[in-house]
Amino acid sequence: MAASDSDDVIAQAFDEQRGRLVAVASRMLGSRADAEDAVQEAWLKLSRQDATTIDNLAGWLTTVVGRVCIDILRSRKARREVAYDDRVPELLITDDSHGTPEDETALAESVGLALMVVLDTLSPAERLAFVLHDMFAVTFEEIGPIIGKSANASKMLASRARQKVQASPRPAEQRRHERSVVDAFLAAARDGDFEGLLRVLDPGVTWRTHTAHGVEVLVGAPAVATDAQRRARVRGQAHRVLVNGEPGIVAWSTTGIPIGVMGCTVVGDRIVEILSLRDPERLAAMNLPGHPD
Repeated sequence: MAASDSDDVIAQAFDEQRGRLVAVASRMLGSRADAEDAVQEAWLKLSRQDATTIDNLAGWLTTVVGRVCIDILRSRKARREVAYDDRVPELLITDDSHGTPEDETALAESVGLALMVVLDTLSPAERLAFVLHDMFAVTFEEIGPIIGKSANASKMLASRARQKVQASPRPAEQRRHERSVVDAFLAAARDGDFEGLLRVLDPGVTWRTHTAHGVEVLVGAPAVATDAQRRARVRGQAHRVLVNGEPGIVAWSTTGIPIGVMGCTVVGDRIVEILSLRDPERLAAMNLPGHPD
């Protein structure tokens, strides 16, 4: 077989595996763009490899993509430890404008987002073992060499990850309650009800806003309430969303330009943390729901 014909066969075989590899990397990394980069790196490694030495191409590619994903996750962790407050977070946003949380589509999307948030708390090895085994039916005998562990050790990692994931889904009743607290916060801000804002804000609440110029941080209910009133005076339209599985909004200007994204963490009856993004360039690049007609 000529070299060009051999290259074509390898390229075709890779294309047949590409969809599965991107799905694996997406679950590992929580970002389609990062997943595509990981799979592209696997292709580059394959193009430099003597394909005749590979007995199981699917397994070889899964191993390469898995190791690339582990390297990316470890790099992220290192960056967080160096400059966590300044890092623009990965925001997973989905529509939450449905009438009730029991709506099957809304609930499925919420569970998907919550899963990604929980996966982000796992170690890279736990995450890979769980994703490959529980989501893609890869055996522990195959997983072990990818993470440098025995099959039994890989099984234990996946088991620990599974326990964390299974404990993560929140009841629909809790979702409804969290949304009601955030809705009360937004209504009080629009009405200029300072006391109403204080009732739904934890005394030590933190509001971290990522802008084009850096991070702005407000601490304490009075400061957050004052800023919420100020921002609510901006004319526009708010659309209910889930931000990393937490209730929030996307704010749109009257001309259809995204002003910001905000997600709230609710504990009990009060908001304890607010995360928002007001970087025009980043917002413009996101596929945000609720664009005004």
